[in-house]
Amino acid sequence: MSEVSLSVILEAILFTSGRSMSTAELAVIVEKSNAIVEAALSELQARIKRRQDSALQLTEVSGRWIFEVRPNLSEHLPDSFRPDTPQRLLPAAALIAYHQPMAQSQLVEMLGQRAYDHVRDLANLGLIDRRRDGLTRRLTTTRRFAEYFGCPEVEYRAVRTWFRAEAAKMGLTSAQLAASLAPDEQMTITEFSAEEGSTAEVSAQSEE
Repeated sequence: MSEVSLSVILEAILFTSGRSMSTAELAVIVEKSNAIVEAALSELQARIKRRQDSALQLTEVSGRWIFEVRPNLSEHLPDSFRPDTPQRLLPAAALIAYHQPMAQSQLVEMLGQRAYDHVRDLANLGLIDRRRDGLTRRLTTTRRFAEYFGCPEVEYRAVRTWFRAEAAKMGLTSAQLAASLAPDEQMTITEFSAEEGSTAEVSAQSEE
């Protein structure tokens, strides 16, 4: 039997895992260097782009790789086929969308220490991009985020405008909107004003 190429092996691993994986994580699994794995992933990504009528694309988000349905096919899929995002992550996702580009330290001010876990989980799902910015991380939404939440825009500034408009229609601040997305949890969220660069002395609390 002919030897299977590394890119094919990586394709199988990513497809069966059903989640995003970092280059370093994949390198450990296949026992290759990060550089070799990175090159194989780039080769795989290019090969998938050339495939005729492929339903999937390989996407790299914040150094993590994931298979996802091509954007032009999303509207043809039933809502029940969309991957579920845990309800506990929705407040953080909404706050990031509303205030982006948002410093992770600002999200921690609003949500407390749990924000670190939520950022990690949202990044693993491919919903946000987190990039080093000095001593913190700069958080923005991804194309996958826009598709998941039904936002007609993709570029993060346009997503921010859309999210703020939706909140305004409901008469909600960003903290109140975030709390409303987790009605089964009792939580207090400090309001943050990106324009003023400070936290206000108000809070939003979800009802039991």
